[in-house]
Amino acid sequence: MPRSENKTVPTKASVERFLTAVQPASKAQDAQVLDRLFRRTTGFEPVMWGPSMVGYGRYHYRYKSGREGDFLATGFSPRKAALSIYIMPGYADFGDILSGLGKHKLGKSCLYVNKLADIDLDVLSRLIRAGLDDLNRLWPVEPT
Repeated sequence: MPRSENKTVPTKASVERFLTAVQPASKAQDAQVLDRLFRRTTGFEPVMWGPSMVGYGRYHYRYKSGREGDFLATGFSPRKAALSIYIMPGYADFGDILSGLGKHKLGKSCLYVNKLADIDLDVLSRLIRAGLDDLNRLWPVEPT
């Protein structure tokens, strides 16, 4: 099967410009804090994926079906309703770490946080690292 064309791909857009344009200002401040946390935790420089996802690192996947492609290893998006934090690929059970995170909602490969004041950033950093380590066991993670 040929490579799949993902809808979300890396762009040349400026991460800094994107983060400073986030509204409201309180969400922009949280986005700046997340950017620093992801940089420090991952060691990767951010890249925009699509118009609104800030990604750190990438991985190439190939499923048994033959479908393959590239995607961000971890990252976030300051969405209107909540901050979406992507912990890929979402297969591992991180319940022990999540229990200390604070107020959040969980999706398949992401978690939703209304504001950073609701969570423990040290725990979030541990979760990001654990997610990257888990992903790297399946598919090698590399800088973007």
